Amino acid sequence: MSETHHSSGVTQISGQDYVAVQASPEFADLRSRLRRFVFPMSAVFLIWYAAYVLLGAFAHDFMAVKVWGDINVGLLIGLGQFVSTFVITWIYVRFANRDLDPRAEAIAARLEGNTA
Repeated sequence: MSETHHSSGVTQISGQDYVAVQASPEFADLRSRLRRFVFPMSAVFLIWYAAYVLLGAFAHDFMAVKVWGDINVGLLIGLGQFVSTFVITWIYVRFANRDLDPRAEAIAARLEGNTA
């Protein structure tokens, strides 16, 4: 990989190096792992959200069913949207820390010339 050193001591990485990394099997694996997680998780969340919107628009009686006091099904599902957002975020952070970050750091280190 070609590098140029400037008087400031900052290493500049060429565009060719970035293109080479992007074409590498390690980067393809990283991108594939990310997509295998993000696309299905996004689809599940969007379906879950669309179901909530559709129920709210077309199933008024169902959404108005009282569960406890003034708490109804619609409110519980709405709160579930917030809970599911936090759960998905937590799952993604665990996944990224365990599977993505070590691979990304190895690619970055190699790009910056810190490893052989």
